[in-house]
Amino acid sequence: MTVYKNKTEKQPVLQVVKDETKGIVETRLYLDTHTGTHVDAPGHVFPGGPGVESIEPADFFTFCRVLDLTGVPEKISRRDLLAHAIQPGDFLLLKTKNSWHENFVFDFVYLSAEAAAYLADLGVCGVGLDALGIERDQPCYPAHRALLAKKILLLEGLRLKDVPAGVYFLIVAPLKLTGVEAAPARVFLLGPGNPTGTNRTSPAGEPSA
Repeated sequence: MTVYKNKTEKQPVLQVVKDETKGIVETRLYLDTHTGTHVDAPGHVFPGGPGVESIEPADFFTFCRVLDLTGVPEKISRRDLLAHAIQPGDFLLLKTKNSWHENFVFDFVYLSAEAAAYLADLGVCGVGLDALGIERDQPCYPAHRALLAKKILLLEGLRLKDVPAGVYFLIVAPLKLTGVEAAPARVFLLGPGNPTGTNRTSPAGEPSA
């Protein structure tokens, strides 16, 4: 599967520890916590910061807005966001041209430090991006720090190619890992604009393994 910078050591490994000759099959999974679609917690960039278990379960079930930013060539700026009338409390999924790449692309579209600070100051409750990182080798990780300092829920590795812009009901299902800075997650959208789930559920995240 796609992993950050195509690093071999980040690939999930499945090891069969018991096979049919022992009467039962068991497989061991070796997995980076930032594999595939995942949730970042403050401990990712703040040493000793809270882990995934600190996120309230209710925060994983909410309305969200998918913003069409597919015309952004390199980085999402504050100016790019101003056109979308973002409000305090919004949970934003940022759809870019990243969603059309099945393999890791080193020049992926990322969230600028300026844009991240704008969203943090505005008071959004969550941000998701269709790349395995919200920033691309930015010194000191300013976008992560701006958002996670205010405990804004951060999703990375979304798949939004087939998701039109609009309002959806978001379901995030991460592994519950205690004292860990990130967790693989399945992410689903119900909608558009339908919290009851009567419409078809569309996956917004890839399987974590």
